[in-house]
Order: sequence, then structure tokens, then C-alpha cells
Amino acid sequence: MIPELSPTLIRRRLTSLFPADLIEGIARERDAVQRHRKIDITMLVWSLILGFAVDGETRSIAAFQRAYQTATNQTVYRSSFYDRFTPELGDLLSDLLAHALEEVAAPHTIAPQLTQFRDTMIADATIFRLHRFLSAFPATHDDRSGAKLHLVYNVTKQTLAQFKLTGEQTHESSQFPVRNWLRGRLFLFDLGFYGYRRFALIDENDGYFVSRLKTNANPLIVGERRKCRGRAISLTGSRLRDHLAKLKRKHIDVTGEFGFKRRQYGENQSAATREFRVVGVRNEDTDDYHLYVTNLPDEFTPEQVAALYSLRWKVELLFRELKSRYGLEKFETGNKAIAELLVVAALLTLLVSRALLAVFQELDPGVEYPEERWATTFRSVAQPVLGDLGVALGHPPPNLPELVRCEARQPERSRLTLNKRVAYAFNAEVRP
Repeated sequence: MIPELSPTLIRRRLTSLFPADLIEGIARERDAVQRHRKIDITMLVWSLILGFAVDGETRSIAAFQRAYQTATNQTVYRSSFYDRFTPELGDLLSDLLAHALEEVAAPHTIAPQLTQFRDTMIADATIFRLHRFLSAFPATHDDRSGAKLHLVYNVTKQTLAQFKLTGEQTHESSQFPVRNWLRGRLFLFDLGFYGYRRFALIDENDGYFVSRLKTNANPLIVGERRKCRGRAISLTGSRLRDHLAKLKRKHIDVTGEFGFKRRQYGENQSAATREFRVVGVRNEDTDDYHLYVTNLPDEFTPEQVAALYSLRWKVELLFRELKSRYGLEKFETGNKAIAELLVVAALLTLLVSRALLAVFQELDPGVEYPEERWATTFRSVAQPVLGDLGVALGHPPPNLPELVRCEARQPERSRLTLNKRVAYAFNAEVRP
């Protein structure tokens, strides 16, 4: 049976996630409010969050101003609105993001076997371009700037777990802390995080990992974990790559020995070896193996290890959503504080979208909501949702003719349209 949906459902979820008194209280603590309160700080925050999602809009301060004015029926001078984009406003948004990271969670069990882990998590990073003269975020090429967004995505709770913004030149593996928080969690890594010392530390902290095996990795095989039928070639005692081209078996499941160097202390750096499980699943189309290194126990079959690793596509979809749906690469500013503020606003937009998605999934668990399709729908209703919030927070419905008049007219009388310039060329007496 299709559940009956209340018209206030979306508004109630958003205002419960970020109540007005929470926004105003943090704004006072962060000194992000104006003495005369010409701008409603709560609606400013919502204009930034939902303004990122408005379909067809650029991610400029002028676009956010239009969203704010439409939702509040309030005309604001551009300079006054621009002056609100301060480091203090950035601090306010960062605090709200930290709050949302704790609140937005929709636990979802993909398979019963995964409940043995506290969480299944994906670490990754993406690069996006900023204003070419924003030197605070140096790129790998001259005359360009680029930021790198580092994320840890929690697949179990379907939300972000950690994030950090750095320059493009920062390697993603340096931003992944290996501590006791790893205990009981499963991590899926791409090759940017590949390192046997990291894998050993995760294992020593009672965590779990799955990573693609590097193409140049050639561990010594010290044991086979599954027996193959027939007259199978024995791999024990040989290097993995020695027989790989000759194998026809569907799966490889062995224990490999890997050598690496421990962390350097002073001038000393000891060598170490560690045994990890190496899994291969044959790809019949390409006639080769997809190889993985992991410390998952044998109860996870090679097909399951490969399927788990495919979950990494979730974070790639998330990056694509941030860039293509919420315009992470579509704003340009030479101001470092504003650039950082807008990145946080984009992440807030993503989390608000996920919070609403969780509501609909809970209401109708038998229906699938593909995340990219959901993001497209969320964009299409962002402006009406913002207007509904404005009414709920005491602002009158928008006077659309007045808004159109204020936005569409020429802001400076000295800037002439083409028709005016031609007319003045023939009638010098009426020139301004």
C-alpha cells in the first residue's frame, strides 16, 4: 500500500535536522550574525544549502542572493549580501556539517555477512578546479589552482564519515589516519592508498581491508587456501606472477608473503614481512584475473571479495553527484575563505539530500530510489522547498513581479543597452 505523504514532510525533516535555534545559536557563538539582523541567518544558511541544488543555476554569490530574495520576499543590496560571506559564516557551516555527520545516517544491511563489521567504509579523493589565481590551493601545473577533497564514505550508514580539503598536490594516503578507530571496520581502498605497512597496521588494529593488487606486486605464495579440482598446478613456493598466465582456474585464493619497511624512527627503519590473502577472479571476457589483497577470513569467497570491492563505485557516484548535480566545479572565486565555505555548503547539500532520501526509504522500503535519480529530483524541487521553509520561518510568500523587476532591470543607469547607444548616436541632445 502506498503511504500517504504529508505536504509538510520535507519541511519537518529539514527543520528537525537544522532547527532555527541551532543555526542561530551557532551563528552567535561564531560571531556570524549582524547586529541589525538585516539578513535572516537561518534563511541565508538554507539558501546556500538548497541554492547549490537549484537546477540550472551557477554557484555564484549573485545566484545565492536570488535564491534568498525569492524565498524571503526581501530585497537585499548586493554588497550587503556579499559581505556576509566571511570566515565566520564558513565556521558556522562547518559546525552544521559536523552536526549533520552525526545526525544523517540510514543504516542499511547489504548482506547479512557484513553485520559482523561495525561499518563498511570507502576512502577516496577527487580533484576539482578553482580560480586560477587562488594560490592557497596549488595545482600540479603552473598558472592553475586545484583542490583535493578527501572523503571517507560510510556504506553501512549511507553517509559521509570524514572529509578534508587540501591542495591538489597532497597525496590522498597522507590524509587517512591509521589508529584504533579502525577496529572492527572494513575498508575498501583504491591504489592511491596501497601500502603494505598501512595494511599491516589495519590488521594489527583488528580492522579489515580489501584492495586491488598492484600490477607490479609479485608476492611469494606460502599456502593455498582452497583446493582446486583435477590436476591443478601447485602455486605454493612460487611467485604469483610465475604461473599467472598459464592458469585456467576460475579462482585464485592463496596466502602471499609481502615485504615492506616499518615507519622510520630517527635514522632507523626496520624491514618486515606480513602474510595477506590474495584473491583472484577470472574475467572470461579479457582472459585475465582481477586480483585483490585482503585480510578477510576464508568465509568470504573470492566472488564475495570481488563484489565487496565493487562497492567502491559508490564513492565515485558520490563525487559525480557533487560535481554534476551540485556544481562543485562550477564556482570561481579568488577568495580562499569563500572557496572553502562553498565546498562545505556543497557537502551540506549532499547530506541534506541523503537525509530526505532516508525519509522516503523508511516510508516505503519496498521501493528503490537510485541515488543519481534522487539527486536529479532533489535539484528540481530545491527552490520550492526553500520557499516553503521561508514561509514556515515567518517570511511572506514572494512578490514575484517585484522580484523580477529588481533582478531584471539595469543596475547602473550609465551602462547603456545596444538600442540606447544607437539612439544616442543620432540624438546627442538626450545623452545622459
